[in-house]
Amino acid sequence: MLIFDFDGTLADSNGIWVEVDDIFLARRGLKATPEYNEMIGHSIFPIAAQLTRDYFHLDERTEDIMAEWLSLSREAYAAQVSLKPGAAEFLEKCARAGEDMVLFTACVPELCQTALDRFGLTKHFQQLVYAQDLGLEKRDPRAFPLLLEQLGVEGARCVLFDDSPAACRAAQAAGVAAVGVHDSFYAAYEEEMRTFCDRYIMGFSELL
Repeated sequence: MLIFDFDGTLADSNGIWVEVDDIFLARRGLKATPEYNEMIGHSIFPIAAQLTRDYFHLDERTEDIMAEWLSLSREAYAAQVSLKPGAAEFLEKCARAGEDMVLFTACVPELCQTALDRFGLTKHFQQLVYAQDLGLEKRDPRAFPLLLEQLGVEGARCVLFDDSPAACRAAQAAGVAAVGVHDSFYAAYEEEMRTFCDRYIMGFSELL
C-alpha cells in the first residue's frame, strides 16, 4: 500500500502556510522565528494553534486562531495551490498498476478536499485519513501504528511518500518504508533525510 502526504509532497503548498503565518503574526506586530517554524511545521490545526498561543503569549482562543488561519488559506487551496511536477502523473501510473493508495495528511480536511477535488485526485485514494481526525501529529510515535490499525495492513506492506523528516522517521519506526520527497520548506534536512530514508527523490518525475 502506498501512503501519500499532501502538503509539500503532492502539493506545492508549504509556502502558503509560511505566508499565512507571516500575515497572522504581522497583524499582531510579531514575527515567526526558526524555533516557531520548526514547532508548527506539519502540526495539526488544534495543536499548532495552541503552540502559537503559548509561544507568543496571545490572549486569544485557539478556535479564533484556527478560524483566522482558515480564512487566510481557503482561497489559496481553492485557486492558487499547485501540484508538484509529476505528482498527478505518478498517481495515475500507480492507479493503472492497481496499487492501493491512501492519503495521510496533517492538512485541514476542508482545505485538502477542496484541492483534491480541483485536481481530480480523490478518485485515486481508497481512504483519506486526516491526522486532525486522529488527534495526533504525524510525527507522534502513536500516529502510524494507529493508521496501520485503521487500514488493517502491516507496516512492512506499506511505503510512505512524505517531505517531513519527522514523519518519515515515525513511519520507519512503525515498519513502514519511507521515501523522502524534496521540498524547499525542509531543504535544510535534505542531507539528513538521504541518510535515513529508504529513498529520497527531488520530485515524482524521477519515478515515471
